[in-house]
Amino acid sequence: MTDSADRLRAYAGMKVLVTGGLGFIGSHLSAKLVELGSDVTIVDSLIPDYGGNAYNVRDIADRVHINYSDIRDPWSIRHLVRDQDVIFNLAGQVSHLDSMTDPRTDLEINCAAQLSLLEALRAENPEARIVFAASRQQYGRPQDVPVTENHPLIPVDVNGINLIAGEAYHLLYNDVHGIRATSLRLTNTYGPHQLMKHGRQGFITVFLRLALEGKPIKVFGDGSQLRDFTYVSDAVDAFLRAAVTDACYGRALNVGGIEPHSLLGVAELCQELAGAGGAVERAPWPPEREKIDIGSIYVDHGLLTDLTGWTPQVDIGTGLHRAIDFYREHGNHYWT
Repeated sequence: MTDSADRLRAYAGMKVLVTGGLGFIGSHLSAKLVELGSDVTIVDSLIPDYGGNAYNVRDIADRVHINYSDIRDPWSIRHLVRDQDVIFNLAGQVSHLDSMTDPRTDLEINCAAQLSLLEALRAENPEARIVFAASRQQYGRPQDVPVTENHPLIPVDVNGINLIAGEAYHLLYNDVHGIRATSLRLTNTYGPHQLMKHGRQGFITVFLRLALEGKPIKVFGDGSQLRDFTYVSDAVDAFLRAAVTDACYGRALNVGGIEPHSLLGVAELCQELAGAGGAVERAPWPPEREKIDIGSIYVDHGLLTDLTGWTPQVDIGTGLHRAIDFYREHGNHYWT
């Protein structure tokens, strides 16, 4: 299989497990896999405030298998990984602030549970392929931008430390036990299906909700910090390509956006697209957030492009417009 279309056709008839499949990215990935003809099993614990939402799979619920269990349960996972061709491992605790107030839970989910899952694969299904959802948060404050995969990993929060360990387990099991594993370091993925009732899973959810409600968006500092943004369909495409590209196994790969944007600019764009009359205000940094702020960061995804042909397709204006339209119609399922 030489081109991306051929690689994606390989999913027809595959048995695929998506951990965290009722969540934001996992639900979009599951829907795409169904479209490609895969036999999809979703596992999700539906822990409150973590983003799992049965409404996310309302259109495919009768075409997937849904198992309500926690990846921290080793016996459940041993059963679920049997006979699967590919595991997309997206179950995790993604709040940086929560990791600082409840570090043990972050450790259990993002580190210990990952080792348990890999041990289950080693015992029950060592031929499977697995893609781990990591984060650019692992880099910490960048020494230079754009950040490549060779940048030192010096995170500023517990979440980043545990993701480094979870990723390292996957790559170790690839190298030592022959379990074909890849890690994708995601950056500011956004779009429909994100949890919107609190702001602990990324500032973009806060921006979007405030804009839709016609309320002011507060940008900390001067708002000049740069970020890159990946629309969810582009992130899904990266997962799909990485899992069926042999050259990706044993590697950690950046998944970025088309170009970086300032936080102030993104806030202003959200207000403009929502059209509800909200303003953008600058505000001093809250002490608990300032401690873990990393300044401007955006990544170089050239290695992923070289290996798979992946490039982001959805620009920030188009992506935010789609998200706003979605939440305007379905927001009541995500506000509370």
